[in-house]
Amino acid sequence: MTTTGDERWLRRAAPLAALTFLTLMPVTLPVAVLRGLVLERFEVSQTLTSLFMSINMIGAVVAAPLAGALADRFGRRKQMIVGALLADAICFAAMTRAADFPTFMALRFLEGCAHIFALSLILAVASVSTDASRRGRVMGMVGAGIMLGVAVGAPVGGLIGRDDPLLPLRAGAALVLAAALLAAILVPDVDAGGVDRRPGLGEIVRALRANRGVLAPLLFAFADRFTVGFFTTTFSLYLGTVHGLGSARIGALIAVFMLPFALLSAPFGLASERRSRVAMLCGGSLIYGLGTASLGWWSVETLPLLMAGLGMAAAVMFVPSMIMTAELAPAQIRSTAMGAFNLAGSLGFIVGPLAGGLISEGVAATSGWPAGYRAAFVVAGASEIGCALLALPFLLKLVRAGRTA
Repeated sequence: MTTTGDERWLRRAAPLAALTFLTLMPVTLPVAVLRGLVLERFEVSQTLTSLFMSINMIGAVVAAPLAGALADRFGRRKQMIVGALLADAICFAAMTRAADFPTFMALRFLEGCAHIFALSLILAVASVSTDASRRGRVMGMVGAGIMLGVAVGAPVGGLIGRDDPLLPLRAGAALVLAAALLAAILVPDVDAGGVDRRPGLGEIVRALRANRGVLAPLLFAFADRFTVGFFTTTFSLYLGTVHGLGSARIGALIAVFMLPFALLSAPFGLASERRSRVAMLCGGSLIYGLGTASLGWWSVETLPLLMAGLGMAAAVMFVPSMIMTAELAPAQIRSTAMGAFNLAGSLGFIVGPLAGGLISEGVAATSGWPAGYRAAFVVAGASEIGCALLALPFLLKLVRAGRTA
């Protein structure tokens, strides 16, 4: 029986979407059990406990560009994905046996390195797993897998870790091990560069310098994760401090944001094949930025409506930024470009919570906590709006040059 083009892209995209889900879910499994997992287990401060969620992002910043450059230089992306996932599983398992806090944090750093190494190469493979005309739907499914994994991890971790805070780490090791097995069996062994000769590292650097257009989607990746960092920390603290909400209602509001984001990534990925990606990216960013800036003025009763709208706006702009990264990078450095995409996002996620804390505390010292949180959300929203306005003229030049749509 003949396999149609539509069937071929789906057969390649479905395993990659499942793989991103299994790879991302373990990242947020420990979120709900941090007190028992870190603070009480090692008797450290809340600041050091919070560092547990940041140090793997520091590992990601180190490993993301390295992953892409090594893959572009040597190929063998499938084997590298499997190896990185196996290393990730080992790190999760080893964290359950760490005897002291420094060892525990060193393992968390290495886990972040292995995680982003695998994810960067999965995105690179996804970007060339089908022809360019179907790239939007493939990246949309992969994006949905990423966001579903992030959204599901925290509540599942809280459920299974109620009696044993180490269980989310064990579950994370099992999930990543399953991802390694899935990658070994089902991931297409495609050349994510489409080139016969492997470029040297010097050639990769020169190609990046000659194709600076790829910096535009990387700027959006930074701004998007920067604002997400506000949601993971500042927004949760705001709901508890100003509105007195418990963890269940806070988690529900974040879920109202995350689930539309995840579920609509695939449809908007498909839409990006026929619509202007620049319009989706900049339009979605403007709406998302305005909504984020207004967070501090919404009542608790109307916040679910805003959060759902923000999730939809985030889905509109998420996949086009990934597609632009792939299409603006020449074939021989595509893995490097996807690694840079993850690098930019990881930097944003590190800086976002720090900025939210500094701004809210600084303003609250003179004007009270409601004003402090409002100022933080305005800065987060303004960063997204500023990114869209700054990048739009440059992106329109790329459209006129025929490099994107």
